[in-house]
Amino acid sequence: MISIAAAKLGFQPVIAIDFEEAAVEVAAGNAQANGVELDVRLADATEDDLPETGLVIANISLAAVEAAGPRFVADRAITAGYLVRDEPALPGFRRLERRELDGWAADLFARD
Repeated sequence: MISIAAAKLGFQPVIAIDFEEAAVEVAAGNAQANGVELDVRLADATEDDLPETGLVIANISLAAVEAAGPRFVADRAITAGYLVRDEPALPGFRRLERRELDGWAADLFARD
């Protein structure tokens, strides 16, 4: 899970958000099993308030990125989980970099 990797790399605090209760429970258990501290929350990033943070990492579909992206309260965002042919639009952000692997893409955005 991305949030566990972030915590192991020294990012703190790490807030993990998912809209499925089972995913939240699994993430909390995995964090404990990996000896890291996460703030795991049940929320819908397209509807619920999002925390203010320096960096958002979202590994979600293109539609979810575009629905949640305008709600990001962050200086930077890394988005992934969509195909190379997809070009996410994040109002208020500019794309700095794109990485591609095996037909999948990830983008780094900075706040305008």
